[in-house]
Order: sequence, then C-alpha cells, then structure tokens
Amino acid sequence: MSVTETQWLRTRRFLERNRFELGVAAAGDYGDDRRFFGTPLLTRPSFVPAGPIPLDTIELTLDAHPDAHPDARPTSREYGAVLPAGERYRDYSDAYRELAAPRVFDNRETYRLTGADLTTAPGRLGFGLGRYFDGVDTGEAAAHAFAARHRGEDPGRIRDRIADPCDLSARPVNVAVSALTLRRDASRGDAEFFLHWRDPEKVGHAGGLFQVVPSGVFQASGEGAWNRDNDFSLTRFLAREYAEELGGRAEEYDNGDRGIDYAAWPFARDFLAHLSGGGIRAWCVGLGVDPLTYATDLLAVLVFDAAVFDALFGRVVTENDEGRVLAGRPFTEAEVARLVARERMQAAGAGLLAAAWHHRSVILG
Repeated sequence: MSVTETQWLRTRRFLERNRFELGVAAAGDYGDDRRFFGTPLLTRPSFVPAGPIPLDTIELTLDAHPDAHPDARPTSREYGAVLPAGERYRDYSDAYRELAAPRVFDNRETYRLTGADLTTAPGRLGFGLGRYFDGVDTGEAAAHAFAARHRGEDPGRIRDRIADPCDLSARPVNVAVSALTLRRDASRGDAEFFLHWRDPEKVGHAGGLFQVVPSGVFQASGEGAWNRDNDFSLTRFLAREYAEELGGRAEEYDNGDRGIDYAAWPFARDFLAHLSGGGIRAWCVGLGVDPLTYATDLLAVLVFDAAVFDALFGRVVTENDEGRVLAGRPFTEAEVARLVARERMQAAGAGLLAAAWHHRSVILG
C-alpha cells in the first residue's frame, strides 16, 4: 500500500502536532485492566512487581549469538504499513530519514528486549541484539497508522498485525530506561524531581511531550563488539545517561578497543559508588508500553540525597541534545496529580510518576 510523499508528510506532521491527544485516544483501544496505574501506559501482569524492587537485583541475560538474531525481519511494508512512493521505501525509517528526519537519528546497535518477568525474585530481563531503527519501523509506523485512521485515511494493517504491543514476540522491542530523579532533602523532609521537554526538532520520538529525565534507549556506548558486555548493565547505562542529560556532558566516548573504564571515569566512579553506599537508591516499579508508538520503557526511580545530588551535578543543565530540562518540581500529591491528569506527559512519564507516588513510602524510606 502506498500514498504520495506529500500525503505521507501531511499525516506525519499531523502526528507530530497531536502526539499527546493521539496517545490518549490510542489507549482507548485497550481495556482498563491494561493500564499502568490508571494512566495511558499499557502493561501486563508479568511487567508489574508487587512493589518497588532494587534496580541492581534485576537479572539481565544477553544472547548475542548472530544465528539467534538474524538481521532478516519483516519490513514495515510487510508488517502492513502504508508507505509513500510505490516500492521506493521498504521501511518507515527509509521514508522518515529521507523526508522528515530529526537532528538525532542514528541506527545504532541496541539491546533488544526478548523476555521480561518482574514478578519473580529476582526480576528477570532477557535481551538479544537489535538496531534503533527496528523500533522506528514498527512503532513509529504504527503511530503513523493511528494518525491516518484518525484522519479518515487508510491505516494499513500494521496495528492489526501487532495486536498486543506488550507481546515481546510480535515485534522487535527496543527498551528505554526512564528514570524519575528525586532529590531528597532530609533536613527539610521534602523532595523535588525534574522533567524534560523533548524538542520535536531534535528527537524522533515523543517530540513536544514532557518526560522524566533521564530517559534513553538501552544500548552500548559504541558499535564495537567489546562494548556489549562492558556496557550491559542498567547502572552503568544510567551513569552515562545522567552524565549526558543532567550533567550536560556530550555523548562521546573514545573507547579505543577496550570500552569505557567506568572505574577511571570520575563521574561514573562517584555515581556508582553512591549507588553502592546508599547515597543514591535505585528502584524499578515496572515495565510499560506506549499505546501509540509501542515505545517500551523500564520504569526506574532514583532517590539522591541532596548533598550527593549537588556534588554530582551542581547546577542542573537547562538544555541538552534532546530538549530542555525544567527546574525542579515538588514531589507532592497535588503536583503529581496535576502532571498525570492535565499536562502533555509522555505515557511512560505519567505512569512512572503515578507509580512512584503510590509507592512513595518504600521509595523514600
């Protein structure tokens, strides 16, 4: 199925302008029992632990054998996506890169989520290898299809083919680690958190929406095979994300052929030491899937003692490579309820805030 490039771009721009409204509408295609803490974010029972679990207790496995994860997979067109210009474009990412690419749009290797059970002790996440565009070619194509349906156009069959976005076998799944960052001031008995506005000119996903910070696709720091095992850690990944999104450090790593030396990198060394020592407490509250884009997020909460936070970051940056970081907000019932119910929050951010407030007695200790 095809449309003209002009028609495709018109629907693409409609999607970008109306992401929040379309996401809320897309959640209506699924039952209330699929909602994560009553938000538009979708989930399934095995994705939701009974309570917050320490992030570093989750057991990760990686199957990097090339025979187990061949490059061959259905194209967006074979999934049933409507693409422009006859047979010129095989995948959604082909058209997106050619006609409307954002500033950050790299097809980097990722850790592909293949299995998840956060209800066991320990929680377990299984991974293979993938590429960033795998998610674009299914998730953004599915979002485009929903926008087309909303406009009365032919949506194709991709959303029918991926009937359950939480089924990890129905599509290649890139997982983001999204972290609610809480700066806890014990002397005052309160906490504040930070949000990120994602600039649609800079990012290919969730442009124009608010999200917790940091949030990034779980992947190694570079393409070299030596990075895969070295970076295959949720806490090491978060060290890099915090350095970039709150610390303002460029995502550039001169790895040579040995990978990052996390013990010699001052920020990562201090960050990981505080995680081990209790100055930072890291929790996981679940796993969720965006109803519009099928973006999948591991939902984390990191609680920093105020002195530790200030020592690591000083003054938080206000701009980064993906948008704008907002000043700290009070972690109160009224503020969380306002953001979840009335602001243009990405589904994962809304779900994470709702879950964190529900579990606040455990998270804040």
